[in-house]
Amino acid sequence: MAKRFFANSSFWNQPIGNDPEIDPRSSEFIELLAGEPNGPFGINIERWTVPVYEVSSTTPRVRVARRAYSDEEILAAHDKWIGVGHRFAHAAEFDVRGVPIPDYAQPDPAGDAHMAVVDWSRMQAWDMWAVKKNPDGSFASNTGVTYRLDGPGVFKTSDFQVKDGESIHFYGPSRAAGVPALAGLIMLDEVAEGHLRHKLACATRFNAYKEFVFPACWTDGHRDGGLPEGAVIQLDPGLDLSQFKLTAGERVVARAFQTYGAVNVDNAGGNSLYAESLMSKPGKNWNGILTATGLMAIPMKHYRVLKLGEIIHMGDSRRSSKG
Repeated sequence: MAKRFFANSSFWNQPIGNDPEIDPRSSEFIELLAGEPNGPFGINIERWTVPVYEVSSTTPRVRVARRAYSDEEILAAHDKWIGVGHRFAHAAEFDVRGVPIPDYAQPDPAGDAHMAVVDWSRMQAWDMWAVKKNPDGSFASNTGVTYRLDGPGVFKTSDFQVKDGESIHFYGPSRAAGVPALAGLIMLDEVAEGHLRHKLACATRFNAYKEFVFPACWTDGHRDGGLPEGAVIQLDPGLDLSQFKLTAGERVVARAFQTYGAVNVDNAGGNSLYAESLMSKPGKNWNGILTATGLMAIPMKHYRVLKLGEIIHMGDSRRSSKG
């Protein structure tokens, strides 16, 4: 059986169950997501996702330095931020012993430059955001966090020194919602096995300004009245998937969307799920298994938002907007 991240009791590994409570604003939220010009939910399979490198006790440890950005680079990457003075708030290293990184490892080539490392023998994970591999083989990262693979997979806001108006990225988490990058990631071995046994992670461009709910512990949303990060979206569990032209792998993902749902964890330029980047598994690819657009065959009208938990009003100070 394929491994799954986090303890069996983790929030991420709990099915939704029968007759869940639907949020009173579900239709409003889904209508908002249906306005996405790029269409219904797609899957990031090559870029804007996370390569996951498996390591062991024999993998050399590499010191990961803090990556310094100029003001121009920060503003180019986050043109809606209204404050960037906090950008160097995180520690210079997140593991003083260094991080076990294979010499062939590379971060995701897209702008977020995520990368994660897992050691199943020690049940330890490291994940990073805005990673740069230097010509000499050393690494620098804008931030990083380490956690247990057999732990809850959930952080608390109080775990970090982040203040309202700042980005949580610079205090450890590489997801804007303050959740592990591994949480909800679609892995090749579990798709090949025929079923996912965990919630998915998703992102939208319509995330609420300074509103988040568990399991998120922060947000970078910037839309007034948007969908809070941490919200769980479910594909109608009674929907007959055979009516849609999906690959076998896409049906596996769709069934998980029905059974476990997807957690809103980040801002994106579309409605997106995350599948691991197979640049971490040389010789393997998603060809014939998943496509970036296959799941878009399912219209947004078949989705719903589950009852939101307590809404926390804090987060990144991106400019709020109504459109």
